[in-house]
Amino acid sequence: MDSLSANARRAQRAGSPAGLAENAEDLNILYDVPFVIEAEMGETSRKVRDILKLTQGCLLELDKEEGDPIDLKINGHLIARGEVVELDGCYAVRITELVSK
Repeated sequence: MDSLSANARRAQRAGSPAGLAENAEDLNILYDVPFVIEAEMGETSRKVRDILKLTQGCLLELDKEEGDPIDLKINGHLIARGEVVELDGCYAVRITELVSK
């Protein structure tokens, strides 16, 4: 059996629910791959001239209000929303909503 035909069969199985279950074991190799999770409090748009005027102590207003949920993203993709909490003197995020596609 050549690897091309085995790969083709694996791709066909992945298209079916049974194939997904069989390929779930293949995901084990990904379990220890690190991801950077970003907690986005908000965003804003400014012109270059305004950015160049920023100094220490300036306030930059964001598009979210106090108490609004923040977005959690992996590789720029929204995965969840949550609220900022304090945990042992550090900031943390309590997940309040998982986002599905």
